[in-house]
Amino acid sequence: MEKIEQLLMDRGVSIRDIAEIVHQMQVPYNAVLTLEECVQSVYSVLAKREVQYVLYTGIALDKLAEEKQLPEPLQSIMERDESLYGVDETLALGITNVYGMIGLTSFGYLDKVKPGVIAKLNNSNDEIHVFLDDLIAGIAAAASARIAHKDLQI
Repeated sequence: MEKIEQLLMDRGVSIRDIAEIVHQMQVPYNAVLTLEECVQSVYSVLAKREVQYVLYTGIALDKLAEEKQLPEPLQSIMERDESLYGVDETLALGITNVYGMIGLTSFGYLDKVKPGVIAKLNNSNDEIHVFLDDLIAGIAAAASARIAHKDLQI
């Protein structure tokens, strides 16, 4: 887990950044939800090996694009963050599916609105975050869905 957390920090994203998005999404439905509970939910999502593998893959592709190490036309597509290139969203959906349909709908919302650190990543001129912005949205959506499932009382 430390390696994943460091990898995110190296790309400018803290666990707290993600937890703030989760909190923002869930507090309308749970007024007593704390930021610490959201941090724990993010850690729970990041503890899943399949999530870690997706992060390793997406971040590696972003870094390779920054270093101009990808073959054409992929290099140009990544540099332009081509709108029809949906592989980044497809990869992120693997994270959202961990907690069901609510994760998917939450991801769609986050991908459209781009709150917090997602906007920062999406608008960076210094680094390429074609994958990372969507992966963070996927983590936040899954952590949010995890809380929603936990809060559901039947």
